[in-house]
Order: sequence, then C-alpha cells, then structure tokens
Amino acid sequence: MVEAAIFVILPLCMAMAAFCDIISMKIPNRVSVILAVSFFIIAPFSGMDLATFGWSVVAALSVFAACFALFALNVMGGGDAKILSAAALWYGFNTDLAAFLGFTGIFGGLLALVVLMIRANQNVLLASPIPIPMHFFKARAGIPYGVAIGAAAFSTFPNTELFTRALSHLS
Repeated sequence: MVEAAIFVILPLCMAMAAFCDIISMKIPNRVSVILAVSFFIIAPFSGMDLATFGWSVVAALSVFAACFALFALNVMGGGDAKILSAAALWYGFNTDLAAFLGFTGIFGGLLALVVLMIRANQNVLLASPIPIPMHFFKARAGIPYGVAIGAAAFSTFPNTELFTRALSHLS
C-alpha cells in the first residue's frame, strides 16, 4: 500500500500541476498541500529514518527560501514556488534534488523557447485549428513553468532513493 502511494502521489500531483498551469497559468494550492501532507503521512511507513526525514524537510525549506526570493523579485510564480518546495520533500537533500532542480531548469529553458516560438508565430497559430490557450499569446503572461517542473519530476523521480527503496520492497 505504501509503495503504491509512493509510485502514484508525486507523479499524479505533478501531472495535475502541469495541466492546470498550461490551461490557466495557475497551480492550485491543494496540489502542493496534498503533495506535502502525503509525504508526512507516507515517510514514516516507508522505512525512512529520522535523519533522512529531517534532511527532506531541510531540502523543502531551502528550496522554499530560494523560490520565495525569486517570487519576491517577480521572476517565479507563487504556485511554482510551492510545488517545487513540496516536491523537494520527496527528493531529500541530496543529489536527487540537484538533478530534479537541474532538469527543471533545462526543461524550463526549452519551454521558454517553445512559448517564444508560439508568440512569434501567433498570426499563423490563431488562424489554425490547433487549440492553444490565449495566455500563450500575451507577451507579459509569463511561462507555465509547472510544465517544466512536472517534466523534471517524471524524468528524475524514478531514480530517487524513496522510489528505488519502494521498488525493492516489491520484489
């Protein structure tokens, strides 16, 4: 049961965050809350020791502090900051978190290029039958970074200590 929750909760929350962000440019608070609260419920039953649990909380607080600074500078949205912080709990304070944040940056850069290409070709795209949310065509609308965060999570979560430990319990 705990293994199933580990395999499902983070990917499902990240998919929901990415979907909501691409459609409305908002990540609902409940997604971040579900992600964080479920970690605190699942971690003790997953066999995680207290030190690792503590470092996971430190990781989340560190990511939150950095994201809060970026939010204060109007570089990052509040939903992006909250979902990154909640996801940091699941990664812990180790190289898994560094990989997740690195992939988030890479996918974010690629996403920015796609959004710029959409905006540069807006006349063609508006005339085509492809359904694209209108906020993609507004120059000051920003970028739905939740998509990059979700893509990074899908790319890196299977390599995390929490995931591999849960996978080993199945065999």
